[in-house]
Amino acid sequence: MNSVARNFLGVAVAVFVWVPAALAQSSGTGCTLDRVAWTFRQILRCQDGLTIVAETGAQFTLADRDGDGNADSATLRLKALLIEGPAGKAKIRFQVITPQAIAAVRGTKWAVDVEQSKSSVFVVTGRVAVRRPNSNAGVILGPGEGVDVEEGSGPLTVRRWPAERVSALMARLGQ
Repeated sequence: MNSVARNFLGVAVAVFVWVPAALAQSSGTGCTLDRVAWTFRQILRCQDGLTIVAETGAQFTLADRDGDGNADSATLRLKALLIEGPAGKAKIRFQVITPQAIAAVRGTKWAVDVEQSKSSVFVVTGRVAVRRPNSNAGVILGPGEGVDVEEGSGPLTVRRWPAERVSALMARLGQ
């Protein structure tokens, strides 16, 4: 088998495996999957105007904790999600739970990235509160700011992220 045929077969198998997993993410949360041609990104559009873009290979689940038929949280175990809430809808509350952090927001655009022992949160627009799962103390991020939350109990340090880091993360999310 030549290398072109092998590459095509690999892509075909990945698409077959990817689609059912993506559909499972949206069930029961008021979200539907948009397929992005020639990419493996998942874009979930939710009834309340929330949009979630998942990086290729992201491991996450959505939940409707208050039972209103709309996703209001995601548990992210690996890779990145970009969350965009509709502007002007203060009732939209969404949080992302990772092993190291909980990030919560109202109507904004922000990203959460999980690596092995670190979760990073970056805000494109709006404001996001970030804290450790076992703490009520946290930080508030504004546009262009991010925080890296590592395992442990040290203070969270808000930093303005350099353009290269922002560009690299946004490129992984198709932005």
